[in-house]
Amino acid sequence: MAENRASVHTDGYPEGVPCWVDAQLPDADAGERFYGELFGWTFRAAPGASVWALLDGEPVAALAPKTDGRMPTVWTVSFATPDAEATARRIRVAGGQVLIAPLPVDGLGVAALATDPEGAVFGLWQAGAHPGFAVRHRPGAFAWAQLYARDVATANTFYGHLFHDALFGPGAEPDFGRVPVTDVFPEVMPPHFLVHFGVEDCEAALGAVSRLGGRVQAGPFTASYGTVAVVTDNQGASFAVLER
Repeated sequence: MAENRASVHTDGYPEGVPCWVDAQLPDADAGERFYGELFGWTFRAAPGASVWALLDGEPVAALAPKTDGRMPTVWTVSFATPDAEATARRIRVAGGQVLIAPLPVDGLGVAALATDPEGAVFGLWQAGAHPGFAVRHRPGAFAWAQLYARDVATANTFYGHLFHDALFGPGAEPDFGRVPVTDVFPEVMPPHFLVHFGVEDCEAALGAVSRLGGRVQAGPFTASYGTVAVVTDNQGASFAVLER
């Protein structure tokens, strides 16, 4: 069934809501070919060496070439914050780490990179000229972020304190779940976030992933938020496709 929660945003997102995703890839040009075919994305140059992925002309993600081969090939989700410096301080107090301190990005906003107490990596985004996703909750756009944690109680405590209103406030639609890593992955898999993109047909999307040189890791399986399959692209970056 097609995604039925399609939404468009032009203003900044509330604190704690996933507002942007980006992929660090060995070959960004190859990434454009893979994701352009899979999701119908087009691309335009963004600050630095990255490109913005566009769905129907609206930004939905970014691809960037890795500057260091030792860096992971990975999709990273960023959470909105009105004050990246203040949120970074709260992360440290709560037992997380700040890997990259808040840094202005060409007037677009302020970015930071952090980990929770178990080591799962996530970003922060303080919106400037760029609020984040212009489109989400539709095929080809961000649909969900799932944290696979060793200790879900620890994760709930950390993120509940960090982003309480987004997760538990009135009318909250967090787009962010937390489950044990062993629900889908082997026990040796470290805690991590998995970015989900909406698709109209999960099985058809898996066929396209395989045809484009990617790999199916798990699923399809039924989750509380839809039908999910975990895949990697043709360079090894993991993500999930979600049919609602």
